[in-house]
Amino acid sequence: MGFEDISLKGRALRLLAGREHSRAELQRKLSPHETAPGELAKALDELEAKGFINEQRVLESVVHRRSSRLGAARVRQELQARGLDPQAVAEAVAGLQGSEEARAGEVWRRKFGQPPADAGARAKQMRFLLTRGFSAEVVRRVVSGASVDGAED
Repeated sequence: MGFEDISLKGRALRLLAGREHSRAELQRKLSPHETAPGELAKALDELEAKGFINEQRVLESVVHRRSSRLGAARVRQELQARGLDPQAVAEAVAGLQGSEEARAGEVWRRKFGQPPADAGARAKQMRFLLTRGFSAEVVRRVVSGASVDGAED
């Protein structure tokens, strides 16, 4: 049996074996392989009914895997790209914002470990954290060392 002969459900299970996927992601990835109209929707409905596709698990998986290295804005972007419910995404991101400064501080310590020597180094460190999705205010506090203990909240 070649890879071309695998059913849509089999392809979906292969994708799900690697990591959690949302229904929208599976729809996007598997639609080129659909041979009859409605076949993909039926396969995804069956997988969802059996619990193989679960939006809450996808949400928790992304937050768990990515939040230690990324800011709330980047995590929100990844969750939205997976086609998850906007309300669930907003709730998950709201939970991350409370720990954003501590997470940004840890990312900064792992990457740089010492305060910037000059304005160029400061700008580089700030750009790094901003591209990771941390808010500008948090980045400013972390790079300037204003909140070493993380007591503000």
